[in-house]
Amino acid sequence: MKIAAIVPVKTFSLAKTRLGLSSQQKEDLCKIMLEEILHTLSISPQIEKTVIVTKEEKAIELGKKYNAIIIPDKEEKSVNNAVALADKYLLENKFDASIVFPQDIPFIKTQDIDFMLNYKVPPNFVIVVPSRRFDGTNALVRMPIDLMATHYDEDSYKIHMNTAKEFTRNVALVFVKRIMLDVDNMDDLKFLLEQNEKPEIAAKIKNILDTK
Repeated sequence: MKIAAIVPVKTFSLAKTRLGLSSQQKEDLCKIMLEEILHTLSISPQIEKTVIVTKEEKAIELGKKYNAIIIPDKEEKSVNNAVALADKYLLENKFDASIVFPQDIPFIKTQDIDFMLNYKVPPNFVIVVPSRRFDGTNALVRMPIDLMATHYDEDSYKIHMNTAKEFTRNVALVFVKRIMLDVDNMDDLKFLLEQNEKPEIAAKIKNILDTK
């Protein structure tokens, strides 16, 4: 089974506006988080290829470093549009399944991906991992890739669950702590740093926050 990861990446300077950080701090934080995610995906035995959809030059550089497929997102309309661009590429290149990940879950580990995919039931299935606050989708697995369109908006995990059930009986809501730890605001970031996960990455993030 050929599985690809899709990572839509918003322009760093426009991302994470609710954190109240300087432009440089935001860019540095986005870069560290994205690089850690790409590193994890690159060493996962489950992921054959990672696709980045972005117009952010620093993200493109990181994608090349980790041998990802880069799909230009010149208009950067929405996450749903970015995923649709990746879907087209993956279908054309005969991938069987995809996993959409956000750019801000740096504590993800390869065993988290293994655990999540234990719930796959071919030939068609959907797996959803919600965000910690249960207001978003931090991992969305689809087989086949075009089984359903994505709905990244308010309460997206509920919409994804309900939509998936229209197309397959094999729908799983899976809780994976490290995947559920995303960063939308300063409370999220503080909670992330309080977890005993990836001390080196946590130290880099703290260093950014200490930089004025």
